[in-house]
Amino acid sequence: CGGSVSDSSGMLQSPNYPGSYPNDADCVWEIQVENNFRVTLTFRDIAMQRGTCQHDYIEVYDGPLHSSPLLGRFCSGSFPTYVSSSNMMCVRFHSDSRYSFRGFQAHYSSIPAGHNTTIQCLPDYMHVVVSRDYLQSQGYSARRVALNDSRCRPTVTSREVVFNIPYNGCGTIQEENNDTINYSNTIRVASSGYIIKRKKNINLHISCRMLRKTWQQVMYAAEDTVDVNEYQFGRYDMNITFYDSPAFQQQVRSSPYYIDLNQNLYLQACLHSSDPNLKVVVDTCVASPDARDFNTLAYYLIKNGCRRDSSYATYRSPSGHFARFKFNAFEFMSRHPSVYLKCRMTVCRLGDFSSRCYRGCSTRAKRDTSSAEENVDVVVGPLQLREGGAPSRST
Repeated sequence: CGGSVSDSSGMLQSPNYPGSYPNDADCVWEIQVENNFRVTLTFRDIAMQRGTCQHDYIEVYDGPLHSSPLLGRFCSGSFPTYVSSSNMMCVRFHSDSRYSFRGFQAHYSSIPAGHNTTIQCLPDYMHVVVSRDYLQSQGYSARRVALNDSRCRPTVTSREVVFNIPYNGCGTIQEENNDTINYSNTIRVASSGYIIKRKKNINLHISCRMLRKTWQQVMYAAEDTVDVNEYQFGRYDMNITFYDSPAFQQQVRSSPYYIDLNQNLYLQACLHSSDPNLKVVVDTCVASPDARDFNTLAYYLIKNGCRRDSSYATYRSPSGHFARFKFNAFEFMSRHPSVYLKCRMTVCRLGDFSSRCYRGCSTRAKRDTSSAEENVDVVVGPLQLREGGAPSRST
């Protein structure tokens, strides 16, 4: 139950609905729609254990589960509707070991945010668009819009003022706290006049906050001058590539990648980000013959930083943005035409020795890891056993 949902609309329901849900269930749905849209969620049926909602309950969060405001917690009553303040909403369903009922069914859809200022947190920069019509309606000219670092100028079109603000330049400030890694900057709209002025300046504070699984994007205006409050969520840009040797110089570009039994396979994960103070490590890698199912038949090479396969090994990387590792082709490939890998990469702050990137093997549950980390899932493959090929020696 649970999982990531990215369609513009859909249905959520408890396990086995309309049959009785199982005991000891804990399901989390992450609904993420397009940038600059909101999520609206309406419950159509609720049949659960009544009372104080301490045993069986539904929770709705205005963003990621562990770092966002709780919009509501309930187990009975009328059918509520919730609207997110961002393009992301989380729904959690929990049941205990006692009674079981029909559960719930809810429908979600996306609606336009309807603001005149938008922000996207892209891999290398913050993309901010301010409507010129909006500025003119407030009595401001596009020529008065600037960053703290005046050398970083926007692109002004006939309809918009566009900023591409890098995470490591143009006065962007990097901060870390217990919950997030923050990148922030300020767009200022200055009132004209040399001796007196009758209008307040506008300060648009822009922030991209790295949470456990998402980038949270925030924009607000100081001094209640302009009512702008934007939250958006995105994902890290990450890829994994096969190489033909431990020198990691020549990529393997063929797909599927035909290999011999027990052949050494070399992989490099690469994080695409302009922030040099990040580190990426391999947390978990699991193999499956089905790119959509890593549960029915799964073989772990590494899990929670703990090596499960004796052939798995890591290599020194040129920078924190790369993670290099290898393993030998394994025997269940002879029984399936293709094999896929799903690797969970963890991104942390460089030099944060309390983070998951520096702790190595860990048996702690995923929810207990530092929320100043982000986990990114990447699927690679397929791998296919070379027909008629003899087992190669491990080199």
